[in-house]
Amino acid sequence: MTPDSSLSELVTPAQRHRVLALTPLAHLRECWARLDITVSHRCVRGPDIGMAMVRGRMGGSGNAFNLGEMTLTRVSVALDDGTSSGGTLGHGWIAGRDREHAELIAVIDACAREARWSRQIDEALIAPLTQRLAAEHDAQSQQAAATRVDFFTLVRGE
Repeated sequence: MTPDSSLSELVTPAQRHRVLALTPLAHLRECWARLDITVSHRCVRGPDIGMAMVRGRMGGSGNAFNLGEMTLTRVSVALDDGTSSGGTLGHGWIAGRDREHAELIAVIDACAREARWSRQIDEALIAPLTQRLAAEHDAQSQQAAATRVDFFTLVRGE
């Protein structure tokens, strides 16, 4: 990363969405409130609850197969900007049935598409949430590693 590059240039919408979807709603709502970005919006699609097919690969490299279905919620919102064109669109989707979580993600996504808030959202919201998720992942990995069992075979000498 060069000194003049900003975090917002490095955070893609897909990365932003992943972090928002993995963050629990209560914590996300609290962190979003701290940014003090207040916008009005309207839902243009959804929130809809549906199913999506989950595909897998044996060993990560084999032929793809249908693993099963999972429930997901999606919503699209438009920021109310006072024009007839409808405002900036944002989309949110999460695993499960939490309509409020999906809608909040869509609002944050729409705000992040606005140049005036993009950098603030990436630096003050996405970066800390990313660090928190990484720390939680490391803690879970260490806990799992502590319970690891190594199996070995003894060769009987005859």
